[in-house]
Amino acid sequence: MSICSGAFALAAAGLLDGRRAATHWRYADLLARRFPAVAVDADVLYVDDGDVLTSAGSAAGLDLCLHIVRRDFGSTIANMVARRLVIPPHRAGGQAQYIEAPVSEDVDDNRIARSMEWALEHLTDPITVEVLARRAHMSTRHYLREFQRANGTSPIRWLIAQRLQASLPLLEAGGASIEEIAAATGFETATTYRHHFVKAMRTAPSAYRRAFRAAEV
Repeated sequence: MSICSGAFALAAAGLLDGRRAATHWRYADLLARRFPAVAVDADVLYVDDGDVLTSAGSAAGLDLCLHIVRRDFGSTIANMVARRLVIPPHRAGGQAQYIEAPVSEDVDDNRIARSMEWALEHLTDPITVEVLARRAHMSTRHYLREFQRANGTSPIRWLIAQRLQASLPLLEAGGASIEEIAAATGFETATTYRHHFVKAMRTAPSAYRRAFRAAEV
């Protein structure tokens, strides 16, 4: 695993050849020029490629470390660590490194924040961009633009990440079926849930549950 410019060491060792990898956006072009066999992604916070993981700058490195804690020990422990570090409990690896205006007094930002709070309270409801835009009293196009500007990701990608995060404690508890967990966290079908889970976590929900239960023993 590497954090920030540590990706150069992994690349020099040949461990990133043919792989997608992240590094700080300031060094992404240099990494790509120096190691053309590496698929450098300058936009994301971190990349989990199974047995090799890379991240952007220092804060993104903490996100990656929390991702590993969550993967190995579950969301409850990861949330405890996040509270100890006074950092957000989860930022998806695909979130943008650079946000155009992360600190703003724009009234639009407040409306977007309120729409996000509403979505978190209604994760099981059918939520579309149009629904969120109406909650923020914006046009869909304006909402999409301002959400991306404020959060570095799209509303739907953010919503999927929140639903996946909400599903982890249910998986770890072990009582509900995958179908029940999918429905309880707002996914239309278990197939859709499995697809997004594998894409984000690099493992299937059932395998995550088995690994978590084994780690408890």
